[in-house]
Order: sequence, then structure tokens, then C-alpha cells
Amino acid sequence: MSSSGAVTVPAKMKGWVYSEYGDPAQVLKLESEVPVPDVKEDQVLVKVVAAALNPLDYKRMEGAIKATDSSPPTVPGYDVAGVVVELGSKVKNLQVGDEVYGNINEAALVQPKKYGSLAEYTAVEEKLLALKPQNKT
Repeated sequence: MSSSGAVTVPAKMKGWVYSEYGDPAQVLKLESEVPVPDVKEDQVLVKVVAAALNPLDYKRMEGAIKATDSSPPTVPGYDVAGVVVELGSKVKNLQVGDEVYGNINEAALVQPKKYGSLAEYTAVEEKLLALKPQNKT
């Protein structure tokens, strides 16, 4: 983690998880012992402030992209807004403390991520995030 931030990232987090395919109302559960995802060199760890559950998430939980999906248990979620708390070694344009938003999964149908945005933290490639616009008065 970058030394410029004062955030302590836990090893486990709360997150919405499905461990099998089926009706989202039945398979999606709130878990409290989900591993915080590791950050790759081109990624940042985002403390999630807001996330969305999209139609693609429902289809994914139902098994519609099972052939290319990451194996369950999986944290769904593609859209995110939050604060950067950790930087990968090759991140150049973001800093710890930056408020960001974006779609965390560039290859949503081909290689969906195991750890989506419906959790306390998510790992995202720097290029998929934008800085939150500053308020104009």
C-alpha cells in the first residue's frame, strides 16, 4: 500500500456473493468473510462508496455466461464509485485518496472478474477509472 495514505485495508470484507448459479433472489447472499482482492501492478484498490446491480449481473448469476465466467463464489457488480486506497506498482495517474468512478470489467462477457463492485473493496485497472468531477459553484 502507498505510504501516503492512512487507510488500513483488512484481509476480509463484507460482500454480496453467489456460490452457485440460479435465481439471483435465492443465490445472492451477504457474506462477511470475503477475501479482499489482490491488486495487480496496473490496478488500484477502491473502497466502494456506491455500486450498481445491472441486468448483466442477473444473467451472470443465472448462469448465462457460465462458459466464460469466473468460478463461484463470485462477487458481482460492474459499476463503482469510491476512493482509491492502494496502488499497484505501475499506476501513474491516480493517487491514494482520489475519488473515482467507472466500469470495473473491460471484458465483461469474455473474462468477468471474480471480485466485482458489490463489496467493500474492489481491484480495478487504472485505465478503467475516471476522477470524480469537482463541484462547480
